[in-house]
Amino acid sequence: MTVQEAYEEAKKSYEKWGVDVEEALRRLQSIPISIHCWQGDDIGGFEVNANELSGGIDVTGNYPGKAGTPEELRSDLEKALSLIPGQHRINLHAIYAETEGEVVDRDELEPKHFANWVNWAKEQGLGLDFNPTLFSHPKAADDLTLSHPNEEIREFWINHCKASRKIGEYFGKELGTAALTNIWIPDGYKDLPSDRLTPRKRLKDSLDRIFQSEISENYNLDSVESKLFGIGSEAYVVGSHEFYFGYALQNHKLCLLDTGHFHPTEMVSNKISAMLMYTDQLALHVSRPVRWDSDHVVLLDEELKEIALELVRCDALDQVRIGLDFFDASINRVAAWTIGTRNMIKALLYALLMPNDHLQKLQEEGDFTERLTLLEEFKTYPFGAIWDYYCSQMEVPVKETWLNEVRTYEKEVLTKR
Repeated sequence: MTVQEAYEEAKKSYEKWGVDVEEALRRLQSIPISIHCWQGDDIGGFEVNANELSGGIDVTGNYPGKAGTPEELRSDLEKALSLIPGQHRINLHAIYAETEGEVVDRDELEPKHFANWVNWAKEQGLGLDFNPTLFSHPKAADDLTLSHPNEEIREFWINHCKASRKIGEYFGKELGTAALTNIWIPDGYKDLPSDRLTPRKRLKDSLDRIFQSEISENYNLDSVESKLFGIGSEAYVVGSHEFYFGYALQNHKLCLLDTGHFHPTEMVSNKISAMLMYTDQLALHVSRPVRWDSDHVVLLDEELKEIALELVRCDALDQVRIGLDFFDASINRVAAWTIGTRNMIKALLYALLMPNDHLQKLQEEGDFTERLTLLEEFKTYPFGAIWDYYCSQMEVPVKETWLNEVRTYEKEVLTKR
């Protein structure tokens, strides 16, 4: 049976329940995923005076072929994008600046240091998002930045974040699509603090100073990202979920939820509808924690599907910016991008193909028997045939055949680095 024939048969199964498959595919095509550049080089970046990775972040593995230059990283991204259906975005960190050999500290970064990224994004038809890098730097050696008791150190990081917002604005103006500039800091303490309030007061003051300058949301959107704990901040993190959600609500910023930044039994999918009651926009960094915030490659697991279902059920696909955040150096890095991003898109398609209106009606009527029956039976509906057809229509490899292209690229490009 051909891909087209399998699609036509599968389509009938879904249409029986009132699912408009063609509309689902059209909607899917319009959803951009912000793909994180740092999977390609293990969060190394291109600073002239590169520093050892810090901030409670760890990348394990030494698979050959890591990108060592901006050109190599962009080439690897192009290969991954050629295997992923749809039109997407690339998410950059400040350490990916290109300064032509000049030492430029992070508080002095300017849009010109990202001109090559913008020109490349224009050629590829991509949007760009941005993140100030508040780790892997001598002034972050004790894992305190925007909440640091030393005013000079705080000022340095405040200025870095201000510069980063200007870079995000530059992306938005040049590319015609607003950048999301997201602030995450590693600040916290390994053991129980004797004062939780004062560091949070300093963090709030720092954020207030960072956001003093008004930037049009046509060009840049600001988000703040929480975390429950990290290596070296097991007992206390200054920028907790409660802190940032409150700050975001009060200051009209986006609250960003990283799926690895909560307790292992805490589901981000369960937070989306509650938070959308009080804010117009949210952002996601989709990752996969294994026992801790280990940033494994995203799988098509139950939580990923539930996140996608919540976005669709809440009619929130235009309100939530979806980004990825994982880094695995134990496998081919281009394959990691491809697996994780394709899985995020698969989850969205799975959600779009559910008879969500009917399921909601069943819940309201109290018919939990049919509701549970359908939820379980749809797990084995011919979703794969719809996915294969979508990939075919988007002119990317169907099924696992994409791995052949990665193997060829590995042989011809990656192993020669």
